[in-house]
Amino acid sequence: MIEELYQKNLMRLAADADGAGTMDNPDAEGTLDNPTCGDRITIQVRLEDGRITELVHENRSCMLCQASASLLARNATGLSMDDVAHLQSVLKELFDEKTAKPDLPWEELSYFEPVKDHRSRHICVLLPLNALHKILSEHQKNGT
Repeated sequence: MIEELYQKNLMRLAADADGAGTMDNPDAEGTLDNPTCGDRITIQVRLEDGRITELVHENRSCMLCQASASLLARNATGLSMDDVAHLQSVLKELFDEKTAKPDLPWEELSYFEPVKDHRSRHICVLLPLNALHKILSEHQKNGT
């Protein structure tokens, strides 16, 4: 059952590690933990007019979180806080057994469909987006 989570396309995303690393003087940064499994991700961004121009991440996490962070970094340029909130909603819909498969803004989000049947792993996939949303929200609130 858990083997279905470890698909080649997800393992490839995680291994690609797009955006892995740190940056000097980011406009915003933050760390978020998943206490249920020990995942931890730190995200740093550069912003212009409320949109991401660069995103990097460091994580100590499972393959699902690493794949999600890599996919996020690959597609982050140009995203706003509203876009990130939309992506969070799309993934939650994808994992919801009661709703039809949502329109996916990125084709690769479909790679996470097998996670639907593993509720405890939903947060692993969502952690990078949750961290990014928190960072952008705090940045906006602080008016910086």
